[in-house]
Formats: sequence, C-alpha cells, structure tokens
Amino acid sequence: MLPGIAVRALTKIPDERGFFMEALRADWRDLLGDDAIVQANLSLSHPGVVRAWHRHARGQVDYFLVLAGWVRICAFDDAEGSPTRGQVTEVTSSGEVPQLVRVPGHYWHGTMTLGAAPSLTVYFTTRLYDHASPDEERRPWNDPAVPYDWLRPVHR
Repeated sequence: MLPGIAVRALTKIPDERGFFMEALRADWRDLLGDDAIVQANLSLSHPGVVRAWHRHARGQVDYFLVLAGWVRICAFDDAEGSPTRGQVTEVTSSGEVPQLVRVPGHYWHGTMTLGAAPSLTVYFTTRLYDHASPDEERRPWNDPAVPYDWLRPVHR
C-alpha cells in the first residue's frame, strides 16, 4: 500500500432490530493519527460510475465508508522524488463487510461502483469544503498518464 493509506475493519453488532456499528471514533489513533474529521459527505453512484481522478493540495485526508453496494477505491502517487512514484493502491470495499479506508488527499484518488447495484458511500474529511476556492485538482478517469485500468474485471 502507498504510505498513509490504511484500512480498518469495522464490526456490525446485530440484534433482532438490525445492527449497530461504530463508523468512526476520535480515539482510533492507530487510523486517525492527528487527523480531525470536520465534514461528512454522502455519495450515491450508479453501477459502473467512475469518480476519478482528483486530489487535494492543502492537506485534506479522506476516509471512505461504503454503506451499500460494492466499490473499488484507488490512489495513485505521481509526486516527484517519491519512492512510491508511479504506484497504485486499490482497495475493494462493500457494505456487507464494512471497513474505513483512509486516503491522504495528496494522492490522486477515486472510486468506481462495481456490480449491478448502486453504491452508497459516506466519506469523512479533515478539511471543510471551500465552495469559493475548492481544494481539488482533477484529471480524466481514463488519463493515459495514470497506469490504472478502471474497466478491468474484478473478482470478489
């Protein structure tokens, strides 16, 4: 994995009503380090939708939690002088097996909804979204400079 990317398995506690699950806790220092979550966003994506590539230059870190569906989360390092330059990290996540995925915003990153059902993802950020001056750089999902094929088959 690229440095700074982390995955934490989450535990569903089922009962006769459904289940309860802690999604994020400030005392999970092994995952959060010094990060402080300041915003939560919800994203629904239809099957086959790719939301990539983008990055955050001002230090934002994103934490992804897939609530429903099946999602591929990827990050790409293209930083000059980085020992992991050119490398990609891929994490497959689903609402069935919950996990929290940490992605430092300086990596180009994105998601793709896999399977036949829409995905529902909540993501937590360490910076507030600035509508007047967004902290987002973008490039096309199929940019040939990124050595990653979003459309290749994935096996569960």
